[in-house]
This record gives sequence, C-alpha cells and structure tokens, in this order.
Amino acid sequence: MSAFDLDDPSSYSQWRDDKLARAIVHTDELIVEVKDPLHLSPAERQALLQRCQRSNMVIYTSQVAMDEPMLRRFGEQLGLVRLDANWLADKHGISRITVSNPDNQRQTYIPYTDRAIKWHTDGYYNPPERQIRGMVLHCAQNAGIGGENQVMDHEIAYLMLRDADPDFIRALSAADVMTIPARVDEFDGVREAQTGPVFSIDTQGYLHMRYTARTRSIEWKQDAITLAAVAKLEQILASASPHIHQLKMESGMGLLCNNVLHDRSAFTDDASTPRLLYRARYLTRVSNV
Repeated sequence: MSAFDLDDPSSYSQWRDDKLARAIVHTDELIVEVKDPLHLSPAERQALLQRCQRSNMVIYTSQVAMDEPMLRRFGEQLGLVRLDANWLADKHGISRITVSNPDNQRQTYIPYTDRAIKWHTDGYYNPPERQIRGMVLHCAQNAGIGGENQVMDHEIAYLMLRDADPDFIRALSAADVMTIPARVDEFDGVREAQTGPVFSIDTQGYLHMRYTARTRSIEWKQDAITLAAVAKLEQILASASPHIHQLKMESGMGLLCNNVLHDRSAFTDDASTPRLLYRARYLTRVSNV
C-alpha cells in the first residue's frame, strides 16, 4: 500500500507524522555551502541530498561562478541527467532566464520579463512523458531590486489539502482536472492542449505535482469539489505557513529541488548588471543515495 492511497489512512498517518517531524521550517537550515560545484565532497553531496530527502529542496551557495556546462556537471553529481531541453534553452539544454528585449520572442513568456510569476511547478504544460521531476535554478546575477522567491515542498501542500478534506486530493488527482489549452506559436509551433491531474504518483512511488496559479491559459474542471480544492490550495499558498520559505537568491546561490512549488516577485534590474538565472529542468528526480 502507499501513503498516497486515499484508501490507506494508516500508511498516510505514518508518512504524515514522519514528514512533519523531518520537514525543514527554518530557511537557514536549507542552505548548504559548496566549495567546488564541479567536485562535490562526500559531505557536501550528503548535505544536499539529505535536505532534498527531507523537504524536496535545498539552497546551495558557492563562491565559484558557474556557467551552463558547469551547472550540468553539478546536476550530474546529484543524479540529474535527463535534461528537458525546450526551444528556449541553449545548446547545453539550459535556459538563460533574463529580461529579453521588447522585440525578442521570449518577451511573450513571463519568465523572460521583470513581472511577477505566480505559484507554479515547472513544466505544467508538458505532456505526461515529459513531466519535470527535478530542477536547478542558479543565480548568476541577482536583480537590483526585488526578484524574491517563495518556495514550498509540494508534499506539504498535499498533506495540508488531505488533512483539510481527502476529497480535495481525490478531485485534484482526476485525469481531467486541469487543462492547459493548445497554443500556436510561430517559433514553438503547435503545442497541443494538455489535460491531466495536479497530483500523481510516478513509477517509483513518488508524489508529483503539476500546478499553476495562473487564471489565464488554464481551464479547471467545473465541479464544486474541484473549485473548492483549488480555492483551498490558493489559501494555503497565501498563508504565513512556516513551510513557505521566502528568499532572495544572490549571485552564486541556487535552488536544487524535486520541482517544488515556487513563485517570483517583480523586480527592477540594475542597468549595468541585469538579473540572470540559469534554469536546468530534468525528467528525473534528485538522487536518493
């Protein structure tokens, strides 16, 4: 049986107690200093993985400036090997997240602007065979003003929803609960509509979450329990929960995670040093060993 099986309350109760006992609620405890990202020491690697095992994420910091190939090598040491390279990524399969020129096609995508990004998990518009399981978001240059992130372990969001009403989980696990409409783009081509669950269990038994708080370009199943579940999730994400971490990544810092919930505030660039993040998205999770 599985802790995520709604018909197995005993397994869930045991998992829930363990999860809450191990969960990291002080942001400082998420941070691990890394001396050389290309050659992690056994202690550094263990510290990174241990935090991911507890809270599905870790914040690393390093004095070594990383480029895209170095970021790939960093991820490989932690079990991240299957990059999901979209058309906006570079030749290394990694996206450079920075404010694009007004005439650049990237300006039609919110990450490439200075606007706020609502709560989401990455790749929620991807087809089932390309769901994003792991991610590294590395800050090469922080914003002048703003650009803060909030992050939350998706397993904790699941736990809070299930505690509120197990039917919320049942509704958000339905195969037709959330649809991202089709999109036609002159560069990206036709992206077919993607319908699927918010919560699902992968082949290894891990919980996966597919979600966006956007109100445009998304269609929710229009029944009472689904709308109530979505409203409850929005309430959780707007709360002052100790499980929601707030941080501003400075240059050399990064988020390594199993595609946890996250957002971004609006920001203003320093004209001489514009904000730049490298985003590597993977079809695999961070290693457990």
